[in-house]
Amino acid sequence: MLAIARSGVALGVEAFPVAVETDVAQGLPAFTVVGLAEGAVRESRERVKSAIKNCGYPFPTRKITVNLAPADLKKDAAGLDLPMAAAVLAAGGVVPPEALDRYCLVGELSLDGSVKPARGVLPLAMAARKWQVDGLVVPAPNAREGAVVGEVPIFPVEHLSQVVDFLRGAAAIAPVQVDPATLFSDDGREDCDFQDVVGQEHAKRAIEVAAAGGHNILMVGPPGSGKTMLARRLPTILPPLAFTEALETTSVYSVAGLLDPHQALVTRRPFRAPHHTISDAGLIGGGTHPRPGEVSLAHNGVLFLDELPEFRKNALESLRQPLEDGFVTISRVSQTLTFPARVTLVCSQNPCPCGYYGDPQRPCTCHPREVHRYRRRISGPLLDRIDIQIEVPAVPYRDLARSRRGEPSAEIRRRVLAARERQHRRFAGLPLHCNAQMGAREVRRFCRLETEALSFLEEASRRLHLSARAFHRIQKIARTIADLEAAPDIRLPHVAEAVQYRSLDRGDGAA
Repeated sequence: MLAIARSGVALGVEAFPVAVETDVAQGLPAFTVVGLAEGAVRESRERVKSAIKNCGYPFPTRKITVNLAPADLKKDAAGLDLPMAAAVLAAGGVVPPEALDRYCLVGELSLDGSVKPARGVLPLAMAARKWQVDGLVVPAPNAREGAVVGEVPIFPVEHLSQVVDFLRGAAAIAPVQVDPATLFSDDGREDCDFQDVVGQEHAKRAIEVAAAGGHNILMVGPPGSGKTMLARRLPTILPPLAFTEALETTSVYSVAGLLDPHQALVTRRPFRAPHHTISDAGLIGGGTHPRPGEVSLAHNGVLFLDELPEFRKNALESLRQPLEDGFVTISRVSQTLTFPARVTLVCSQNPCPCGYYGDPQRPCTCHPREVHRYRRRISGPLLDRIDIQIEVPAVPYRDLARSRRGEPSAEIRRRVLAARERQHRRFAGLPLHCNAQMGAREVRRFCRLETEALSFLEEASRRLHLSARAFHRIQKIARTIADLEAAPDIRLPHVAEAVQYRSLDRGDGAA
C-alpha cells in the first residue's frame, strides 16, 4: 500500500516542500530510505521503528520503501521523522491516508514516541503559505515560532500518539496563536547605557553617526580606553527591529537551532562578538552541512570584532563580500546556499602589539618593524569597507574621577530614530534601509554637495589618495551627519566631519 505525507526541509533560510512517499509491499522485512537522504535522515529508520512499536502501534513486517521527493534535493533534517512515521502508519492502515494530504508535518522522534524540536520551523511556516495545506503539525516547543507568521494554523504536538489521534479525527488540537505586538512590548529594558561612559565624546559622536546611517566603524586605541565598552552600547541606540527584519533574523536562528524554545521571535537587534580564534566557517558559515556563521547570526544587528588584527587573515578577507552585498553565498558541489548578512560591523584594535604606540603616558616597546607588520594584518580593501575609522585615546585620570555621568542612550537614540526616519522617507520604494546601503547610483542621486563642500572633498581626496570606494563612503557619512541635523543638502561642516572619521586614510600615528 502507498501513502504520502507532506513535509519540508530548510536550505539556507528558505524552505522547500518534501513528499514522503512510503510503500509497504510483500517481501522480506526491510526498511529503505531513498531520495538523497543524509546521515540524520538515514538514521531515522531506527527512530521511526522504535517510536511506532513503543507507542503500541503495529509496525509492518514487510518491505518498506520511503522515497523523499524531489530526489535531487539533499535532505539532512531529523524533522522528517514525524512525517515518515505517519506515512508508515497510513500505509499500514492505522491512519487514513487522505488525512496526510491536508497537513504538513515536521518533528524529530524519540524512541518512546515523544516529538522533539526541529530546526527551521519558521522558514517552513513562511513557505507553507503557498503550499495549500490546512495547517502545520509541529513540535510543541516550535509552535510559537511557527505561529508568528499568522497565516497558516500551527498545531503543537508532544507525542506520536497525539498525532495519530489528530489525523484519525479522534482528538482535536487547538492551533497556537501569537500576537507579534506583544512580543515587542517588553523590549524596552537595556542592560547597559551610554551614560556609563566617561569622556570619549568624539568616539560617542562617531558611534551615533554609525548608528544613524548603519555605517561600519573601527576604533583604534590603547588597552582600557573603552573601545569594548562603547561597542557593547551601540545596540542601545539602534532603531528597534521592524517585524519583517525580526522574521529574517529569527529565520537564521531557527535554521541554526539557536532559537530559545520560549522565544517566538528575535525582537532585539543581535549583538555577536566572536573570539578572534574563530575559523573561517564559524565566521562566514559553512561546514559539511552548511550552517550560518556569526556574520549571519548578526543579521540586522551588530557584529563586533575585538582585537581585529588577531583574527585569521583568511577569515577577515572573507568578510569583504558580505559587507558589500549583505548576504553570504556558500557553494558546495551538490548545492549552493545563501544566508543573509546585513550587519553593522564594529571593530577595535590596538595601535601596535604592545598597545601604547603614540600614548603620551606610557612608552611603546614595539620595534617599528613590528608595528608595521601588525598594521599590515588588515588589508586595504577591508579597511575601505569600514566607513568610520577613529582613534579612542585613553581617558585622563581626572576625568575618570568625575562623578558627572554622560548623555543617556535614550537621548542619543531619539536623534538616531529621527535621522533614520528621514532616510526611510528618502528611500521610499527602494530596497534600502539606511545610508550605508546606498550604491554609487544612489550616492549621486541623494548625496548632493554644495559647491564649497564638493571642492573641499575633492582636495581631501587628492591629498589623502582616497579610493573611489572611500570617496563614496565619505559622501554617505556626510549625508548621515546632515540627516542628524535635518539638513536637506550636504554642507562643508558635514563633509569636514566625515573626513575626520577616516583616520587611517589620513595616516595618523594611531592608525
